[in-house]
Parts: sequence; C-alpha cells; structure tokens
Amino acid sequence: MPKGPRPQGENDGKMKRKEYEKELRKFQVDLCHLQDWVKANGSRVIVVFEGRDAAGKGGTIKAITERVSPRVFRVVALPAPSDREKTQMFVQRYIEHFPAAGEIVIFDRSWYNRAGVENVMGFVKPQEVERFLKLCPEIEKYIVDAGIILIKFWLEVGKEEQERRFVARINDPLRQWKLSPMDLESFRRWYDYSRARDAMFKASDTDYAPWHIVRSDDKKRARLNCIAAMLDLIPYKKARGSKVKLPKRSSKGRYDDQVSIRGRNFVAERF
Repeated sequence: MPKGPRPQGENDGKMKRKEYEKELRKFQVDLCHLQDWVKANGSRVIVVFEGRDAAGKGGTIKAITERVSPRVFRVVALPAPSDREKTQMFVQRYIEHFPAAGEIVIFDRSWYNRAGVENVMGFVKPQEVERFLKLCPEIEKYIVDAGIILIKFWLEVGKEEQERRFVARINDPLRQWKLSPMDLESFRRWYDYSRARDAMFKASDTDYAPWHIVRSDDKKRARLNCIAAMLDLIPYKKARGSKVKLPKRSSKGRYDDQVSIRGRNFVAERF
C-alpha cells in the first residue's frame, strides 16, 4: 500500500468500500487466529491508541474487535477521573485494566492523556507533565520486562481532513454525539497539540516501546494499515484447530415446545 501523506481534497485516491471490505475480511480471519494463539499461549497484550480528535481511533478499534471475542479483546475507554481517582497515582486507574493471561487490552486513549489533553488544556501543571514524560518510559520498561507485549499507535490526521470530519459531525444528527466542547477547543488549538505530540514522541519513543504513526486521512487505508502492523508486531502462530462437527440433537424428553409458549407476550412482527 502507498505510504506518505495524500493530497488534500482528492477523493479519487481514497480506497473504495468493496476493496476495503475484502481486505478487512482477510485481516479479521487473522485476528481470530491471533485470538486463539493468545488464549493458548497465555500471552498478554496492550494496544494503545492515541491521536488527535477525529483521527479515526474509534473506527479502527471497531474494525479490530467486531469479529473477535470481547472476553479476549477488551476495549478500555476511561471517562474523566473521579475526585477519588484524582488523588491516586496517575497511572493507577489504567494499571487495574491491564491484561491477564490470554487477553488483549485495547486502550482508546490512555495514560498519555497527561501529555496530551491534560497538558494542552491546562488541567495539570507543567511540572506534572514533565514528571510524567520522565517516568513514563521507565514504567513502560517495567511493563515490557514483565512479558507484556506493548504496542502504541498514533493516528495522524491532517488539518483539512480533521476540519471536514468535524463539519460532517456538526451536520449529521447521528454523529453530533461525538462532538463535545473539548473537541471544539482541541480544533482551535491545533499547534498546541502538535507541540504536545512532539514532546511526547521525543520522551517516549523508545526501542522497547516505540510509537507507530498511522496516516489516517483515508480511514479505510488507516484501519487496514493499523491492523496489518499490529499483526506483524505480535509473534503469533496459526493454531492447528480440529474440525468442528455439529452433534445430533437428542430426542429424549421430546415435546411440542412451541405450544408451551403460545399466549406469551411476543414482540409485534412489524417487518
């Protein structure tokens, strides 16, 4: 697949839905193989998704998880911290969601909120951000040394494409829920977020937990590229499964089980 940014405003370069769905189907089969391997091997995986607002994190996570078990692929999207959580160690509320054996945990935004939104919006003091950026690589070293596979994705959307997506949300009643006052403020502070991103990369793009940047102006390509990278980064093997055969139904205790529910409160068949 082509690499690098695409010209803004050229829709003919974007992937067609039919091609996208064909490739996604293949990857989703691979994700099922990955799921089997993680369960059988007792592996623990953390996948972090960060990026600007409207960069496509939610759609990418949905593409990854829609055909696998939520018991293996757990998505964690934490709300703003409670008053109690604000008094805890910063990473404490994230650590409690870390995977046990046989689990993949996907963080839809993560502890990097401290370097991003909390930093840009002034919710924390500059020295708290500096301390986080200093300690974060050490914490991630502990995570990796504990045997957890840690993958960090940053979805990078361009200025014009982000604006187009925000306008689409404003004009679509089915997507207006995605907009918040925080989103609108983040749109205004584009370069503040750019500087915060650059400082975060400089401090936390390490050999043992590197950042993987995904160009996301084309959502479909971004999702496929992200899944492909994720599959490459996890050393899974396709399990040799036994062929499943549907057993015969037992006729023991047979009776008319439809007569017994006549007269119950059924939903009206409108369609």
